Amino acid sequence: MFSRDKVKYEPIDLPDHLDYSAAQSLEEARAFYERMKRRHTVRDYSSKPVSREVIEECIRTAGTAPSGANHQPWHFVAISAPTFKKKIREAAEEEERQFYDGGAGDEWLKALEPIGTNDNKPHLEEAAWLIVVFAQRWGHFEDGTRFKNYYVPESTGIACGFLLAALHHAGLVTLTHTPNPMKFLNKMFDRPDSEKPIMIVAVGHAAKDAKVPAVAKIKKPLDEILTVAD
Repeated sequence: MFSRDKVKYEPIDLPDHLDYSAAQSLEEARAFYERMKRRHTVRDYSSKPVSREVIEECIRTAGTAPSGANHQPWHFVAISAPTFKKKIREAAEEEERQFYDGGAGDEWLKALEPIGTNDNKPHLEEAAWLIVVFAQRWGHFEDGTRFKNYYVPESTGIACGFLLAALHHAGLVTLTHTPNPMKFLNKMFDRPDSEKPIMIVAVGHAAKDAKVPAVAKIKKPLDEILTVAD
């Protein structure tokens, strides 16, 4: 990224640019929408494997996301080992039991009813891969001096969006899982205290009999999510 003695502005010519016509831009935007609207959160996974190379390329894409001061405050841990996945499931389900036993509150549990979720999380073992996303709250220069990262939640959130889009583009299905607390993941994967695990992404191929909640197909229309001031 940068070192302590090289923190200065050095402009270069724009290396990459897609100079579409207005018609091409609209065509590309519509094509991307058509592809992305087919993305679904999936809880039923097949045993079909996913290569490490595919996961690496999708995470490489996530790493191109914009970030505060270009500090790129993220780290991804990709897990396919059954022993680790089992430990993550056990820890997550313990937390989920407390959540569904009343910790969430009646309003939140009522909101989740149409989704059909509960404290059983088999996908955390059945998915070919789990990707744990860590947000880096601070970093260190090569000499060990600590520096602050900026807009960490926003930056890692954008990177997660890139990751989900890349995985979908690769023909895979995903589920985002956010148990809390997740500090056990730092110890499990020897990550520093500067990093906070914020999300587990289950990744794989959908089972042939996979189901999704009907409510998941209901999206707000454009006029409810957009205001135009032109």
